[in-house]
Amino acid sequence: MTGNITFTMIKPGAVTNEHIGDILKMISEAGFWIAAMKYTKLSQSQAAYFYNVHKDRPFFEGLVEFMTSGPIVVAILEKDNAVADYRRLIGNTDPAKAEPGTIRKLFAESVQRNAVHGSDSDSNARKEADFFFSKSERFDRQGNFLELVPATEVQ
Repeated sequence: MTGNITFTMIKPGAVTNEHIGDILKMISEAGFWIAAMKYTKLSQSQAAYFYNVHKDRPFFEGLVEFMTSGPIVVAILEKDNAVADYRRLIGNTDPAKAEPGTIRKLFAESVQRNAVHGSDSDSNARKEADFFFSKSERFDRQGNFLELVPATEVQ
């Protein structure tokens, strides 16, 4: 089963370079509904926890430092086949290898400063969304609370 939500984060570099509006416009034009969104800043411990999967990688400390260097925009995006469609929209992590017209090709500065994060699976989309948003902060297109399939049912 493919899920209908994904999670995104507009990273500090893209926020500082004033690309929030352009990125959100691309997301909207690609047919995604923004079910939840907030402007925030990660603490050192929040960033380390969020990126814990990379804790043994050589880039981990630099990633945490970058992700705490300024504000971010986080959002839950809703659309059928959300994870795969969003990953196509954002492009390769390396902007030099990203397809023309993708978010990272247009707005990323480097592999580490790659403008946006996008969930890589339905289960991670759910975990990442839960990290930033309570259930009462998520809305469907009709303005009702977004009802999500429990994570145990998403493969």
